[in-house]
Amino acid sequence: MSHPDYRLNLRPLGTPRGTSSLAGPRGVGASPGDKKSKSKTIRGKKKSIFETYLCKEDVSEGLKRGTLIQGILRINPKKFHEAFIPSPDGDRDIFIDGVVARNRALNGDLVVVNLLPEEQWKVIKPESNDKETEGAYESDLPEELCGSHLLQQSLKGYNDSPDVIIEAQFDDSDSEDGHGNAQNALVDGVKKLSVCVHEKGKEDAGAPVTEDENTFMSQDTRALPEKSLQRSAKVVYILEKKHSRAATGFLKLLADKNSELFRKYALFSPSDHRVPRIYVPLKDCPQDFVTRPKDYANTLFICRIVDWKEDSNFALGQLAKSLGQAGEIEPETEGILTEYGVDFSDFSSEVLECLPQGLPWTIPPEEFSKRRDLRKDCVFTIDPSTARDLDDALSCKPVADGNFEVGVHIADVSYFVPEGSSLDKVAAERATSVYLVQKVVPMLPRLLCEELCSLNPMTDKLTFSVIWTLTPKGKILSEWFGQTIIRSCTKLSYEHAQSMIEGPTRKIPEKELPPVSPEHTSEEVRQAVLNLHGIAKELRQQRFADGALRLDQLKLVFTLDHETGLPQGCHIYEYRDSNKLVEEFMLLANMAVARKIYCTFPERALLRRHPPPQTKMLNDLVEFCDQMRLPMDFSSAGALHKSLMETFGDDKYSRAQKEVLTNMCSRPMQMASYFCSGVLQGQAQLRHYALNVPLYTHFTSPIRRFADVLVHRLLAATLGYRELPDVEPDALQKQADHCNDRRMASKRVQELSTSLFFAILVKESGPLESEAMVMGVLSQAFDVLVLRYGVQKRVYCNALPLRSYRFQKVGKKPELTLVWEPEDAEQEPAQQVVSIFSLVGVVLRAEAAALKYSAVLKPPGTEGLLDWQDAQGGGDLEEDQD
Repeated sequence: MSHPDYRLNLRPLGTPRGTSSLAGPRGVGASPGDKKSKSKTIRGKKKSIFETYLCKEDVSEGLKRGTLIQGILRINPKKFHEAFIPSPDGDRDIFIDGVVARNRALNGDLVVVNLLPEEQWKVIKPESNDKETEGAYESDLPEELCGSHLLQQSLKGYNDSPDVIIEAQFDDSDSEDGHGNAQNALVDGVKKLSVCVHEKGKEDAGAPVTEDENTFMSQDTRALPEKSLQRSAKVVYILEKKHSRAATGFLKLLADKNSELFRKYALFSPSDHRVPRIYVPLKDCPQDFVTRPKDYANTLFICRIVDWKEDSNFALGQLAKSLGQAGEIEPETEGILTEYGVDFSDFSSEVLECLPQGLPWTIPPEEFSKRRDLRKDCVFTIDPSTARDLDDALSCKPVADGNFEVGVHIADVSYFVPEGSSLDKVAAERATSVYLVQKVVPMLPRLLCEELCSLNPMTDKLTFSVIWTLTPKGKILSEWFGQTIIRSCTKLSYEHAQSMIEGPTRKIPEKELPPVSPEHTSEEVRQAVLNLHGIAKELRQQRFADGALRLDQLKLVFTLDHETGLPQGCHIYEYRDSNKLVEEFMLLANMAVARKIYCTFPERALLRRHPPPQTKMLNDLVEFCDQMRLPMDFSSAGALHKSLMETFGDDKYSRAQKEVLTNMCSRPMQMASYFCSGVLQGQAQLRHYALNVPLYTHFTSPIRRFADVLVHRLLAATLGYRELPDVEPDALQKQADHCNDRRMASKRVQELSTSLFFAILVKESGPLESEAMVMGVLSQAFDVLVLRYGVQKRVYCNALPLRSYRFQKVGKKPELTLVWEPEDAEQEPAQQVVSIFSLVGVVLRAEAAALKYSAVLKPPGTEGLLDWQDAQGGGDLEEDQD
């Protein structure tokens, strides 16, 4: 197949994406040129492919009565005809089979479905290895649980540092979902990048890989009756089109040159096969496209769907713009941002006029009378070395009785963002900064992010502080909240703080440290860091003793070439004590503020909840661990954390096993979300599962999260600095929902940016070798976690030089026996048994298209143990949210 659909699942030409072969004969397999065949006229009317949507009244009534169900639609990125919505009762997802049943809804849309009669439900056979019955998750981990929050503080200083190490990504100082450094940042994109291999394998093999060939995780792990049924449904209404309706992809001529359509339309083929193919008016296309279509074969375009009629398998769209060559960083990045609806335009003059005009700006005298003046205190920031938007600072001074006064000081962003202003509106709409590998799309104008609000050293700054009196063991004796003015005495990097922690008695030479303001000494700063570290260790230990969960996962960091911007290399980020120190105090501040605003405004508090794991997937995991004889306790977040800490040793193999199991444990986890406390009933609904606390919110990153700005305004009202914002609970919930949507989009964009850079790295620097551990075994393939890079890949048997392979179950455990073709005809063929937790050597290799790479196995005997763990960093679940 010659067209340049990278990241695509190759399918028979002419089959509309996502159309199930079960969907009946209406034009399935017909090319757009065969329009007549699928829209035969019945008494002068075109035959409909899709059902008309129900009216709003019927939908409203059906949802009230429980005859209709609503949920977010997820389309399986590997099998595009399969889609799912979560079951309201937390049980197995509801299955939606094929494009017809999906009824023109796109991935991420909030849809209403009607259950089909039981005889049409999906039959799941006990022997089927069908993980996709579980709903094809992309990487819907709560960021708190997986540390993708650490990806947030992306490249802040990339313009002015040589061959930047993108480590600033990892400053998400208050991880809360138990997922500190989750390497799932790659999963979504890597899945997309790998699907081509699967399909190529199918073609090569001549026999299709069976539909139910899938990983063991959700495969056979449940004791099923003879057969079990999965509820199946069809979409009857789209409540909210959350998908942007924009897609990147390629232009082609229609197949039938003699059709009427050929003279009017081109065919747009999206890179994401979950989006349908789209008719685009030829007048939108480049002038010479019809005469020279091959010139555009590798050009990426953006197209927006404007309509999708009931009688067409294909949507109607408008070509928005040409991005450039596929496989290049900037066109691909712009495509990703557009598809996920990220506003990366420059801020308008109307917005910029809301900022102080006379620069340099100084704090007005009246603020000194309203605020606590902390400028003489030893306050400092700890951030990635490349960070420019410093929104949190710390202080720690000894007080009587051996206790400490510890302060968390957060940039007072709400001072500069007047409610109802143009600046407020654009920040609310963007809702979050979006961190890519090579740059950041800020929520607020640069003047605010990097100058006015950023807690740069040796300048007076407006802050909102939480100050505690703490014992050395971290017990809170008193707590104070208020607006303050600080003057940070120095800007420490994580490396600076780490060197102080690692050498507590060593005097660090001045030249190794950043400048410190004359009022304070580097010795004073060092002592404060050591005291904070001591308290943070106690706080952390107590949190886990109290039942918090953290899932440490691998996270990739890239080094970029200063000239070209291309990735030169990558390594796994190391999450160290200095990161943990900052994380603990950010968590403490977020929890304190959550309690404060909730006690004062129980109906109007903007909080953050994390629901428990999905029951069905968790039960499958329990059964899997029983079969593998792993003594895991899933009864609570704390029990799971304890099991992960205690079950595995510290040797290389055990660490790899723990990595794989941590990855599996993250699958049933749900997303954490913002909500208005007045909208949910009952204390249990407010809880944060991973942190195991009754109340949590986000207060510590207002420069890059609008939710934190809203929380600052609520806290200011709580303390009597201002009136309570005039927002009803329902309206606040709407803002919370928007923050959730944009946070999820931002997370997906980060993941795709990471997978884009990794794919380019494989192409530029590959082939890359690593040891890998098997995560799941299928009938003709197996999934591996590539340990050196933290990516997951599927290895296909028919892509290996094998004489034969055999799939079998040993007890309930699946195994593949591979018989390798010997290099020398006189040699005996080597046999290799692949089962879950097998260590194997893999090679990641770029394919012809720029963003396509596959994983193949190294023959037995050539694996070679790699020191992957030397570069390994942990990460914590809780911090992830930030």
